[in-house]
Amino acid sequence: MAGFPWREQRAALLIAHPGHELRVFHWMEIARPLVFVLTDGSGHTNRSRLPSTTHILNTTGSRAGLVYGRFTDAEIYATILEGNFEVFAEVMHQLARSFTEQSIEYVVHDAIEGYNPSHDLCWHVAGATSLLASKASGRTIRRFDFPLTGRPDDCPNESRDKSIWVRLNDDALQRKLAAAEAYPELKTEVDAAREKFGDAPFAIECLRRAADPGPYLEDAAEVPFYERHGEARTTSGYYVDVIRRRKHMLPLARRLWQTATPD
Repeated sequence: MAGFPWREQRAALLIAHPGHELRVFHWMEIARPLVFVLTDGSGHTNRSRLPSTTHILNTTGSRAGLVYGRFTDAEIYATILEGNFEVFAEVMHQLARSFTEQSIEYVVHDAIEGYNPSHDLCWHVAGATSLLASKASGRTIRRFDFPLTGRPDDCPNESRDKSIWVRLNDDALQRKLAAAEAYPELKTEVDAAREKFGDAPFAIECLRRAADPGPYLEDAAEVPFYERHGEARTTSGYYVDVIRRRKHMLPLARRLWQTATPD
């Protein structure tokens, strides 16, 4: 990003699940961020992925923040279904205090893609937290997101000149790919992504200037993937309840931003 000295500024990384950090591995090598993870990534296995992510942090010289695996995956989905805003508000205030105490100047986080409710919630939590911490510290905390489901070098044309571009040389790319292949819980996903996209797109890490939340706080006719997926899993008996954008996610997101911008 032109005019933004991101290499010299104190950075935070906020992700929904352990393993997402692999998408921005080389940025982590350079920025050495303070890392926050909302869940333990246990899914339906009851096995935490945090140890594997802790290894990535040690490899890149990054540090774990106070919020590090706050929820199991089952817990975060249950909390969303219950509409338990107070739990997420508590996490947001913990993060805001950490951002302020650690003099964080910008935060990198999951993109909002409609793929997984935890990912989308992370986007809103990161935004509301940054706003809250900016008010407390008196300085603007910038936000950048990165894609999780598409090409890792994907960046909309309107965001290209506002984004942070991290380009990997051959050695950096090999370190990144080796780290991904050595992450045992994501072996299947890593292999599928490399087969689908090839290795070249992983040599570019595009951290996109996060958009204004306005459009994401409005009702929309489009049904997100996670809702359609949940309906299919409910029909098959795999899920009991479905997290829905209109019923669950939208009210939660609105309250997070309202808390950060009180009247």
